This record gives sequence, structure tokens and C-alpha cells, in this order.
Amino acid sequence: MSEPAESRLTAWLLIGIPGLIWGASFLFIAEGLAAVGPAGVTFVRILVGFSTLSLFPGSWKRIPREDWGAVALLGLVWLAFPLTMFPFAEQRVSSAVTGMLNAATPLFVTIIAAALARKLPSGGILGGLGLGILGAVLMALPSVGEGASSAAGIGMILAALLSYGVALNLARPLQRKHGALPVIWRAQMVGLLLTAPLGVPDVAKAHWSLIPVLSLLALGALGTGVAFVITAYAAGRIGAARASSTAFLFPPVALLLGVLVRHEHVAPLALLGGAICLTGAWLMNRVQAGMQAQPVPVARVAAASVS
Repeated sequence: MSEPAESRLTAWLLIGIPGLIWGASFLFIAEGLAAVGPAGVTFVRILVGFSTLSLFPGSWKRIPREDWGAVALLGLVWLAFPLTMFPFAEQRVSSAVTGMLNAATPLFVTIIAAALARKLPSGGILGGLGLGILGAVLMALPSVGEGASSAAGIGMILAALLSYGVALNLARPLQRKHGALPVIWRAQMVGLLLTAPLGVPDVAKAHWSLIPVLSLLALGALGTGVAFVITAYAAGRIGAARASSTAFLFPPVALLLGVLVRHEHVAPLALLGGAICLTGAWLMNRVQAGMQAQPVPVARVAAASVS
């Protein structure tokens, strides 16, 4: 049975809005780096995101003590670690390439979900996964060939995407149980504490100007506030794999902004890889759209992600 039109529209809004915000976030990161170090970019964006969500009473809803550990883990794998990797990576590769590689997010979500379920995905999903991996390799090759620094940047991005794969599978059962706002707000609190030791010294040494300040405010309020809540809600409503397809919009938005605003160059091979990766992710999303994924127990996700 196909989804009602209203449900399809809701699903695509839940996917599209964060995609547009996060697609622009790689430009905001690059602009923020003009004023403050990479650890400071991460700390400021989480601080602004946390402050934004603090304005909503729904964030204050109580979460039982037995789920605090899973929420703290989410603060590490969805916030502190990956959001620290991206600014460091963008010191080595362009914002356009960083955004394009984020199209591989659904691949990592699917791989982690299959590992947690101890079950291979269906043939259609495996086909899309294979295409996506090929595309990701092609996107990374030109930057890897530029030298050790660029290769390290690609490695940081892939590590962040792997962390996202764990996070989106972890977010789904937590959101279904407690709602998006209280989960993300508390995870941001953890992320803020984890990034403060390196972030605060970077902020203290910053040289502020208008564009970096506006970029970091947008990055925090929208990218670390609004978009995270929408995606956590989407993971609970339409499943982690479908929610992760918000990454479909990262490459075109990041590419357009990187080229037009920062005059970045992107190799033709990387563009081809981006198209192939998006095709694979689209195929996986098409299969997932007709499936109702079962929630993954929080305890199993937590155990798998710290082993």
C-alpha cells in the first residue's frame, strides 16, 4: 500500500528543510574559520544551538535516569565528535567537497543499522549501497591525490559520517520515547561540555568580524538547533535511513554556495562521484519508503557503539 499524499509531503518536508540548512552549513563553517579556530567553531555552534532550544519549554521535559547514558552517547556521536571533525577537515578540503561527501550519510546509516540488526539489507538496498560507495570513492579521489593534508581531511569527514550513522540509529528510539526537543537539548548540553576544553581557548583568541559572527549564529541556531530537531523527529516518524536521505540536498547546496560565494574549484571526477553517490542513496530511499523499519533497542545501539 502506497503512502497517502499528505504523508509523502510531510516526509519530504522533514527531509528537505534540514537538507537545505545543512547544505549551507559548510559555507557557514568556512566563513566562521576566518575568525576563530576549528574547535571554537564547534563550541560556538553548539552553544548557540543549545541556547536556541532552551527557549522552547518542550526541551525541558524530563527524561528518565535509565536513558541518560544513551542521551550522553548521542551528545558524543551526533554533536561533539562529528561537528569537531568538519571544521578541521575544511582547513584541508573545500566546503563544496565536504558537503558533497556528506551525501554518503545514508550509506553509513544503512551499514550501522544492518550491523545492529545482524541482518543483511534487501537486494535493492545493497545495490544502492554499492553505487553509493563507488560514488563516495570517486568524490574522495581528487582530494586524496592532492597530498597528505587533503587525505587527512577526507579521513576526518568519513569518520564524522560513520559517527552520524551510529547517531541516527540511536536517535530514533530515543525520539520515539521522549520526543525530539528534550533529547537533542540534553545531547547538546553534553556536546557543549565535551567541546569546551578546546573550544573556549579558541574563542578567547578569536578575531571577530560581521560575516563570521552572522555565519556562526546561523550555523548554531539553524544547523545545530532547528535542523537537528527536525531530523530527530523524522528518524522517529519515517525511520533512520529515510531521515538520513536529507543528505541528498547537501551536495547541490554546498556545491552551489562553495562555487558562487567562495569561488571553489571541484574536480569533474568528484562531480561524477557525487551524482553516482546520490543515485545510490536515492535507490535506498526508494526501497525504504515502502518499508516500516523496526526501532532498534537503545541498549543494543549503545553497546555496539562503544565496543
